[in-house]
Amino acid sequence: MSQPPSPALPGELKPVTIHLDRWREALPPDAWPDGFPEAGEVWRRDVFAVADAWRAGEATPRQLLSAVLMWGYGPIGYGPWRTLRSLESDPDGKRLAHALDGLRAPAPDEDALRAAYQRLRDPKGSRLPRLGPGLFTKLLYFAGYRRGVGGRQPLILDTVVRGRLPVEAGVRRESGWVSEEWLAYLGWAADQAHRRGTEPDEVEMALFHDRWA
Repeated sequence: MSQPPSPALPGELKPVTIHLDRWREALPPDAWPDGFPEAGEVWRRDVFAVADAWRAGEATPRQLLSAVLMWGYGPIGYGPWRTLRSLESDPDGKRLAHALDGLRAPAPDEDALRAAYQRLRDPKGSRLPRLGPGLFTKLLYFAGYRRGVGGRQPLILDTVVRGRLPVEAGVRRESGWVSEEWLAYLGWAADQAHRRGTEPDEVEMALFHDRWA
C-alpha cells in the first residue's frame, strides 16, 4: 500500500507544534483562518493555503497574519498575546491590506517587495506592534512567494538566518534591518537556488536548520 504524499515542502524537516486551545482563546473570531489545521501541527503548506485564499479574496489580511504568526511563534507561550496586540492595532485590517497590496500580483517585482517591506517597517506606515522584521518577513514570504517561478522571491530573515548568512549575501551581522539588505539577501538566495536547482526558500530553510554548506 502506497504512503500518502508528505505535507512537507522540499527542505522542510518537520511541522510547527502549536497549542490550539490557547490560540483559540486569544484570537478574535474574525481573525481565525478558515480551514486551519485542528490537530496542533502546522506545515508551511497550511499557511500557504491561507495566503492563496487571501489572494483570491477569500481570506482577510488579519486571517493571513494570524496563520503566519501561529506558525511563526509555534509553542512559545507569549505568541498568542503578542499576536493579539498586533491584531488590535489594525482592527479592520486596512494597514495590513495597504502593506501587502503589491504582493497579490502573479509575480511581485522588486519594487513591490521593497514597498511592502518598507511599509511594515515604517512606524508612520503599516508597522504593527510586536511585528518586527523577523516576523513580518515571514508574512511577506507567505504572501508573496511564487513557487516554481524562480528569481528573487520574498524570504524569511530572522536573527537565526541572519547570523548564518555569508558576507557575500549582503546583510551585516548588526543589521539595521533596512530593505536594501533584505533585497540583497533575496538576490543572493535566488542565485544560490539557481546554481543548485532548488527553490529559494530551500536556501532559507537550510540556513535556519544550520545545514548550509
